Amino acid sequence: MHGFIKRFANGVFFPEEEEILVAAFDDAWAKLQSSRAPFAEEAYAPAAREILAKRIIMAAQRGERNPRQLTDDALLHLSRQRLSKKLPA
Repeated sequence: MHGFIKRFANGVFFPEEEEILVAAFDDAWAKLQSSRAPFAEEAYAPAAREILAKRIIMAAQRGERNPRQLTDDALLHLSRQRLSKKLPA
């Protein structure tokens, strides 16, 4: 899912930092899918992936580089969103 991070990161991070973000995103998506949560369903997946990617990037812009913390924060943020096929406003 490297494309989601690259699409929203706008080349702001060094390659090794981008690897951390991609790993956190992939881990978050895998955990979401294994949880069988509604956000992982095909109808909601594009919005859920975008929310996860943007949240991981926001946390990294604030200085977070711990992949586990990035993953957990993104999943917590997603869990607080209203279930919708569209992105929240």
